Amino acid sequence: MKLRYGGDYNPEQWPEKVWDDDHRLFGAARIDTLTVGVFTWGLTQPAEDTYDFTILDRIVERAAAEGRQICLATGTGAHPAWLARKHPEVTRVDFEGRRHRYGQRHNSCPSSPVFRRLSAEMARRLAARYAGHPAVVAWHVGNEYGGACYCEHCAAAFRIWLRDRYGSLERLNKAWYTTFWSHTFGDWDEIEPPSALTEHWRGPDHTAFQGITLDYLRFMSEAMLTNFRDEKAAIRESDPDTPVTTNFMGVYRPIDYHRWAADLDFASWDNYPPGDDLPEWMAFWHDLIRGIKGGAPFWLMEQTPSTTACRDVNPLKRPGVMRLWSWQAVAHGADAVLFFQMRAGKGASEKYHGAVIGHAGRDDTRVFREVAELGAELEQAGDAILGARTPARVAVLFDWDSWWALEISDGPSRLVRYHQVVLDYYRALWTAGVGVDVLPVTADLSGYEVVVAPVLHMVKGDLAARLAEVARRGGTVLTTFLSGRVDEDDNAFLADVPGPLGELLGIRVDEWDARPAEVINPVRFGDDTTAGGSLVFEIVIPQGAETVATYTHDFYAGSPAVTRNRFGEGEAWYVATRLDQPGVDRVVGQVLDRHGLRGPFPPVPGVEVAERVAPDGRRFTFLLNHGSEPAELVARADATDLLTGDRVTRGSTIRLAPKDVLLLQ
Repeated sequence: MKLRYGGDYNPEQWPEKVWDDDHRLFGAARIDTLTVGVFTWGLTQPAEDTYDFTILDRIVERAAAEGRQICLATGTGAHPAWLARKHPEVTRVDFEGRRHRYGQRHNSCPSSPVFRRLSAEMARRLAARYAGHPAVVAWHVGNEYGGACYCEHCAAAFRIWLRDRYGSLERLNKAWYTTFWSHTFGDWDEIEPPSALTEHWRGPDHTAFQGITLDYLRFMSEAMLTNFRDEKAAIRESDPDTPVTTNFMGVYRPIDYHRWAADLDFASWDNYPPGDDLPEWMAFWHDLIRGIKGGAPFWLMEQTPSTTACRDVNPLKRPGVMRLWSWQAVAHGADAVLFFQMRAGKGASEKYHGAVIGHAGRDDTRVFREVAELGAELEQAGDAILGARTPARVAVLFDWDSWWALEISDGPSRLVRYHQVVLDYYRALWTAGVGVDVLPVTADLSGYEVVVAPVLHMVKGDLAARLAEVARRGGTVLTTFLSGRVDEDDNAFLADVPGPLGELLGIRVDEWDARPAEVINPVRFGDDTTAGGSLVFEIVIPQGAETVATYTHDFYAGSPAVTRNRFGEGEAWYVATRLDQPGVDRVVGQVLDRHGLRGPFPPVPGVEVAERVAPDGRRFTFLLNHGSEPAELVARADATDLLTGDRVTRGSTIRLAPKDVLLLQ
């Protein structure tokens, strides 16, 4: 066994004579795992009462004959044309109230009884046919779940969901604060999905009633989870053991991935960063996906070997970058490195999307050479890393409810973007070389010395008590502006801000000022150095906390902008404005220094350090140079580079070329 290597393969798009070249080239590149059938519903079910697995049988048998393993998809990420024509209610109604006709993908209403029945039946028949096949090592349900629907089926399902959540209209009216604007509901059927036709103006983020909009976001995420559960249950009728997954999309706002954790056998995701020089973004996404299943290894289900085709501008991965980003995924917990796509399609919207094999089918392109070279390295590493975990003593909390509630709020500022603030603090940890687990707010925090919870807008359940316990036993909690504002119903706490976090933080927030992005209020630390503060400026009144930094401008000049409160054996920090990155780095650095948690190497610009630990205790250190200049580090121990076999001795100089990777055991 080794780390799985391969990706999405669509041979149904090609004559079978092309398959010969494909498998020859797969062998040359050490490709061992193929994801097949992702969009084959129309092929395998050409009519409602007709199923035809002839082509899929040949695809599966050919891959098996070549010694390759298969991640078999249910194909239900896009429904066939006959289904929309015969049952038009399966198509979605959009935010503006328009029912869509057949086209595109992500085109099915998740609440449609017809869609649910037929998609589950497709999964059931596939499992009955291929369960127990020695080449099938995983099931891939749907594809990149997302979007929303506002049809009558969804309205009816939403009302049922609300009954289950609240139990009574009295409880619902209280949660949604419906005495405002004469919105009290006297019958469940009076409730409409929040859309451009009801509570919204200027788009999905501008709503008159945050409660109903927040609940619809929760409902739609769980409606798609129900689709996943339908298909997984159908698979389990014939195949009780083969793991089942679906491919997530990193920090994707419409779907709360944490609510899916219990239903996934392993997590997987598709890595398409918004730019070509954002290694900390990808590290954050990897850690988020790994955290979904409590730190267990995940699959990198898709990445491009060269370029994407879905954006206005699609940069090409420079030489060495595909290898670098692939090993970065492994460094953060991936046990599979897969691509989209194996061979470039010749038509439709993804014909210019990068592929391992281009339209000409050549094996002498730079991209193919790099893929083959990476395949050889993965083979060289063997099974050493498989199943290894990522050790972390720092947790970053990420909460979809806080994200949703903050960004649909009519105050204090619509310029604050939740995931960007979280990334500011993650970036500081990443730069310091610290191992991080990105976790839901429901996670067990007992194993962490530092818990960072930026913009913890919504505080639910016993979270405040569990954060207090981190500090009480000697740990450090760090949170920021706009935290501790609302409960799980998105209603303000009837207490001083930051609500249930006030005692832990030792402060109260008296007022808050929101300004345009260009307004900077410098924040002065005790040594007279400054950092920039922006967007939101909370006016903090210490209630036992000490002041670490103060505002320098406006009528609140001299008041605290950063505080630290002694609590039990530990500390709790509060940052009352959006600091610039140097300011965040400084605050995070002070927290890390208290616990001696700097990384194993002094920070080198552009160099990422990550670790995985095998069940038998073997430790693997990944050194990745994302920079454009060579880098040098001093070895901390004797080690072997698993990619080259070279020995490294303690105290020697390790040299990393630009975009280079070392894997030290």
